[in-house]
Amino acid sequence: MLIALTGTPGTGKSSVAELLRRRGYGVASVVELAKKYDCVVDEVEGELVIDVEKLAAKMDFDGVVEGHLSHLLKPDLAIVLRCNPAVLKERLSERKWSEEKLMENVEAELLDAILVEALEHAGEVYEIDTTEMSVDEVADAVDSIIRGDEEVRKRYKPGRIDWLSELEDRLDEFVRKV
Repeated sequence: MLIALTGTPGTGKSSVAELLRRRGYGVASVVELAKKYDCVVDEVEGELVIDVEKLAAKMDFDGVVEGHLSHLLKPDLAIVLRCNPAVLKERLSERKWSEEKLMENVEAELLDAILVEALEHAGEVYEIDTTEMSVDEVADAVDSIIRGDEEVRKRYKPGRIDWLSELEDRLDEFVRKV
């Protein structure tokens, strides 16, 4: 079974993947697999450009694939890690990302871009709000989803996270105070 651990940069994918690896899961990154299967087509500003369609067709891997493109590899199961855009902005700022790149990723998170893509490309999709969770808690949730725990799967069905509505509620509250 191919499992995508995906999400906007800064949501915790790499940390959770490392913990899953230590727990005995087979884990690979999209970048590792792209290099192995000769699917890197370019490098732009230090970022590898990967032909994900070619990678999806060529790769022979069962396990967890980590990376913000992993949901495009036609996985059986995709787990999308999410983070409140305000917190995500702080995390990416700490990484010294350019303002343009930072805002592009915050906007993608705000608009559910990766979740929407995952719903188009993956068999089953779940989403976890990592904003207030430890890496261990997120890894436990991912493990339970993979093992098929129906109660946990129900908790992380897509559609429960809505950053736009949350911001709208805050804006309405702010306007009432003014």
